[in-house]
Order: sequence, then C-alpha cells, then structure tokens
Amino acid sequence: MKVLDTIGKKRKNVFDYILPVLFLLFIFTQLCSASIKCVWSGVAKIVAVGDIHGDYKNFVIILKRTGIIDENLNWAGGKIHLVQTGDVMDRGPDARKVFDLLMRLEKEAEKAGGMVHALIGNHEFLNIAGISFDYPGYVTPEQFVSFLPDKYREKKEQEFNEKASEKNHSSNENNGLNKYWTQLIRNDRGARQKYKDVFNNKYGKWIRKHNTVIKINDTIFVHGGISKTYSTWKLNDINMRVRMELKGLKPLKLVYEGGGPLWFRDLARKDENVYKQDVDSILTNLKSKFMVIAHTPMAGRIVVSKENMDRFQGRIWIIDTGISDYFGGHLSALIIENDNFIVWGEGDEN
Repeated sequence: MKVLDTIGKKRKNVFDYILPVLFLLFIFTQLCSASIKCVWSGVAKIVAVGDIHGDYKNFVIILKRTGIIDENLNWAGGKIHLVQTGDVMDRGPDARKVFDLLMRLEKEAEKAGGMVHALIGNHEFLNIAGISFDYPGYVTPEQFVSFLPDKYREKKEQEFNEKASEKNHSSNENNGLNKYWTQLIRNDRGARQKYKDVFNNKYGKWIRKHNTVIKINDTIFVHGGISKTYSTWKLNDINMRVRMELKGLKPLKLVYEGGGPLWFRDLARKDENVYKQDVDSILTNLKSKFMVIAHTPMAGRIVVSKENMDRFQGRIWIIDTGISDYFGGHLSALIIENDNFIVWGEGDEN
C-alpha cells in the first residue's frame, strides 16, 4: 500500500507541475496570436490580387507584370505591400505551388522592406476543416494528389495500375487515373484524412498564423467583406476569433456564417442606391475610406476595368475578376499608389 501511495503522490506531483505549464503555454499562444499586426500606415504602394483558385500560371503572370517578382520568380517589389485576398485553393490544380510561392515571397519581401499579406478565404477554411470534399468539383484530382504523402500516393497509383493491367486497360484510358482519384475524393475517408493531415501539418498551420482582415493606410482588405454587424468589432478581435475557430478553440461562427468576413456578399451585390447608408456606416465604424473585397466574381462582366470593379463611387472595390482559367482567366490586379486606385488587367501595357 505504501508503494501505491508513493506512486500516487508522484503522479499527483507531476500533474501539479504539468497543468500550470500547459495553461501558461496556452495563454502564451493566445497572446502571440493577438499580437499579430493587422494595421499599417505610410505604405506608398499596394498591389492586391483576388481569388487564385489553384491557377499558379496566371498568378505568376500577374506578379511578373505588376513588378512583384522577376523572371526567376524572386521578389522584385522592394517596399511594395502585396495583398492576396484568399481563396488560393480549390477548382484549379496548383494550390500547393501557389502556397509555396507565397511562403517564399513572404520572407523575401520582409528582407526588402516590403510585405506579403496572404489573407484567409472561405476555401482555406473549408480545406482546414475537411469540408471542401463535400462540394463536388472543389478539390480537383491534381490538388488532391499534391497534398498526399508521396509513399501513399505511389501505393495508390500502383494499385490502380495493377487493376488496369488485370482488365487489359491502359492506365490513361478515358483519363482513368483522374477518375480513380475523384472516386477517392468522394468515397475514401482514409485518403481524405491523409490529404487533410499533410495540408494542415504545413499549410494549414501557416494559414492560421495570418489575418482575415487588415487595414493599410485608409483601406480595408478582406476576402468576402465586413458587414455592419462586424464593422463595430476591432480588427484584431476579428482576426483572433477566426484563428481560434480554425484551431478548434472556439465554436465555428465567423468562419462559417454567411454574414462573416469570409462569406459576406452584400457589398458586391446590394443595390448601390439602397445600400449606400449601410456602406457609409460600415466604413465609418472601421475608420476607413475604402474596402477591397474578393469572393464574389463579377458575374457577366468580362472586361477588367475600373468601371466594372468599383462600387459606391469607388469606396468598395471588387477584385475577384475570375483570374483562374476555371472562371475564364481574366487576369487583374488593383494597384493603390498615393490613394490612387489603378486597375491592371490583361492586355494592359503595364
């Protein structure tokens, strides 16, 4: 009995030590999250790019033609602030390549005195949570394969090739391998979990360290938009709440509801005459003059132009022009220099 009492006391002492340490670690983590900067002033030039949806090729073209990167894909923007407003993922093939590029440019820009702001979009949330699988066509076979562990991918490809050989079918017949991956996306929970683990271990962790909404000079940048309700929140509180939800530390609210900053569409869709007072209130609450949003493609407006991208007398700017080939490949960027808003679009001489 004395031995058992001694063991029990030792265990109690260990827990008495561990629990306070874990609590302090939790508090430290939250303080670090809270301290992530989300407001900048005195920035001379900003380049904002909307939804990429896995189109690495078009994203690189935009970055080159706006002077953000050179021919070797290295940072050439000096002190420019590049804002990518989220939705790097889904519908296209090369999300991982876009993430890798952004992660590298983020470090290079900081050394040059510039910044890369990779904001969180609804498709980043959907993949972190594993919900994107439930929407057919969101996770493409190419994107799916790119986030699988190499050994697991090779094993599955071998299984497919062996079955195709048994049936005397070519592994490329009727795009068979892509169909095979599509079936795994839809039906194989184990394969989904492998994807989710790889994605979250590196890219999800990186995404969760970023902001949902930022303010540079007098302009707010956010993926979907800020509603009147959330315009009364401090930007830091919005960002911290989203990070905590993505970490599973808070119930899903801001990242999932239609009125949250990842999904809100009223600024892009509401009648300008009817909604003007709300826009005035939103921007006044945010202590800003302008807001740049993405998320809502410019339906039916193919031409990339200033007239098609600004609303409410240039106070709201929509930069989701359908950059990905999935949406037509309408390349664009919004350049803000000394409070002048300039639209760069495919075919410009810039």
